[in-house]
Amino acid sequence: MVKILFLSELFYPHGGGAELAIYLYAKLLSSAGFNVIVVTNRFYGEPEFSNSEGFGVYRLPLFGKTANVKYSILKRVDVLLSVFMRRLLKWADVVYVPRFWFSAIPLAKALGKPVITHLHDYIPICPLAVKYDMTRGGVCERQNRCSLNCIVAYEKRKRGLTKIFGSVFLNTTVWCCLREFMGLSDFIICVSRAQRDIIVKYLPSLAAKVRVIYNPLPSLSPVEVNGDDFGYFGGSSYLKGFHVLLNALHYRRREGYKLVTVHATKFSKINERHVGLLGDLGFAVYGKLDSWEYDKVYRKIKAVVVPSIWHEPLPYVVAEAILRGRIVIASSVGGIPEQVDGCKGVFLLKPGNWRELERAIEEVSTLTKEAVIDLGMRNREVFHRKQKNENVLRNFVNTVAVCQSLKYLT
Repeated sequence: MVKILFLSELFYPHGGGAELAIYLYAKLLSSAGFNVIVVTNRFYGEPEFSNSEGFGVYRLPLFGKTANVKYSILKRVDVLLSVFMRRLLKWADVVYVPRFWFSAIPLAKALGKPVITHLHDYIPICPLAVKYDMTRGGVCERQNRCSLNCIVAYEKRKRGLTKIFGSVFLNTTVWCCLREFMGLSDFIICVSRAQRDIIVKYLPSLAAKVRVIYNPLPSLSPVEVNGDDFGYFGGSSYLKGFHVLLNALHYRRREGYKLVTVHATKFSKINERHVGLLGDLGFAVYGKLDSWEYDKVYRKIKAVVVPSIWHEPLPYVVAEAILRGRIVIASSVGGIPEQVDGCKGVFLLKPGNWRELERAIEEVSTLTKEAVIDLGMRNREVFHRKQKNENVLRNFVNTVAVCQSLKYLT
């Protein structure tokens, strides 16, 4: 039985799509007979150890709830050098680093362990991990460096002045070490061809190590369509394209179009005045929803809007919409085009073009319920034929096998 050690500073249900993928990999591999142990951060109320789904999870107090995860984990050299961690590293046949715990890679290699690093963003070529120039409003073309102005513009949307200075320092110094650590990996997994091509373009030295494996799919059933509304699940994020959707709905209101309702999640910190202003445009805003609340929202919507402006490698929001039988209106950017290839109920738009988005919303709003259901089910059928978890597992297992063979050759 092959033993795989997952070192992931966050683990589902914490985090986002990347952490969901890590959790699904743990389930897939353990169900296939692999011995999987996960080491992650411990949040309040969680047990130190659990083994309820076929794999073990050790939770250690690595950092606080509000910490900068990417760099906070690097400070925990004491954890890496502990007897407990060294014992786990010696136990493992393969060490798997699916997020930002890159400081573990040199230690694993020093102990003679093969390492697989998994990328869900562009961290090897961009310290902000998004490869988007916040000062120009377009894809960053800088060669493996990030301008101070871009870092400040990015952080100003999320943090106070003190944290901006800290981010500038870390992203212009420590990030270079992270990239060196990543280069020690035996294999690097990208989640889409688009992501791989961008990373290899700017860092060709990684080309021989990079493999493309799509993320595993969650088990989601179709949800009945009971409404004519739209869904948007990216919060107020600039990179997720909230401003694009805002402009599209503002135009519709100004021109006297029929109001459409957009159910928008992840708005927990918005004040009542802004809720009212967004409501005037057609937004129904929510905070972070539980799974049953998502099901309730999905019953009200006929389509999901994904107006991202950055090269999202392979967004789960698109996969979830298709698996639930919905039409998708999304930016033609990153891994989205290859993700939805062949799906007839998908509208792909130029990123940032709110006029195209408005026209797509208008077209979908005129579709009958029967047409929406038919297109949604066709999307789901095509998607399931293309992206099977069996293929994901086979490709990952093959990567593990090659890793092990490399170990015996050295």
